[in-house]
Amino acid sequence: MSFEPELEPSPAPLIPTWKDNLKDLTAGAAGGVAQVFIGQPFDLVKVRLQTQRGGNAISTTRHIWRTEGALAFYKGSLVPILGIGACVSVNFGAFHYFRQTLEAHQNKTTLSTPQFYLAGGMAGIVTSLISTPVEHIRIRLQTQPHGHAKVYTGPLDCVRQLMRQNGIKGIYRGQCITLLREIHGYGVWFATYEALLGYTMEKQNKKREELPNWQIAVCGGIAGEALWLLSHPIDVIKSKMQFYGSEAQYSSARDAMRQTWSAGVKGLFDGIGPALLRAMPVSAGTFATVEVVRKWLA
Repeated sequence: MSFEPELEPSPAPLIPTWKDNLKDLTAGAAGGVAQVFIGQPFDLVKVRLQTQRGGNAISTTRHIWRTEGALAFYKGSLVPILGIGACVSVNFGAFHYFRQTLEAHQNKTTLSTPQFYLAGGMAGIVTSLISTPVEHIRIRLQTQPHGHAKVYTGPLDCVRQLMRQNGIKGIYRGQCITLLREIHGYGVWFATYEALLGYTMEKQNKKREELPNWQIAVCGGIAGEALWLLSHPIDVIKSKMQFYGSEAQYSSARDAMRQTWSAGVKGLFDGIGPALLRAMPVSAGTFATVEVVRKWLA
């Protein structure tokens, strides 16, 4: 006779439902809005450094403040608020969909770090369909001439001019390099966050929903730093492909890479300072907001 204790069956992994997807989309949208308000000034300086020669973060910030005013740091904000809100919404919705699908397929309630990277990368593919035109328009508005020489009156005028010149292809300039950045960047982002969160839960013997918001924010902030440290060179090439006047300088992403590399590896890290300064608060705020909204909607 066997006296081995009966093991409780592991809870079955959940198959994502439309309610789960709606909850993730809503939470992601809230996180996207928080991301824009926290990160837009940092992002403006980063893009200027990536697309204009010379200067550093401090001198560029002073120049913008002196010549364009304080509100210039939120130049092109309408597109990020609407567009990045949609991007982050789709991103989190897609990530949790792919995550739950993988869990259900393997009959697991959690994934390994490489599998989280895979789910994040697949979410990046979906997100790139929105993020390419959104970021292209934002970068155009941030880098166009100032004052009377301004080319675009706003995001709609920018879209109209790009469509008139090159059709839908003009809106999606830099799609291939953006796709690469989104796959790798979001793979790193979600994998790092989930790995840190899993480690924190294990050490404290707590469930995900029991963790305080500050710990979620710390895990999210570190994930943001990892994202930009490991994907910044790709982002530099993407910005070079999409800034105002880029058509005259770069015929393709390969050409942009060749010209940037010819000036040394340092060129691939232009704007890394503002990017890393931005990454911690933006990513922390995004994940904390998403987790709070998901708990509220549960």
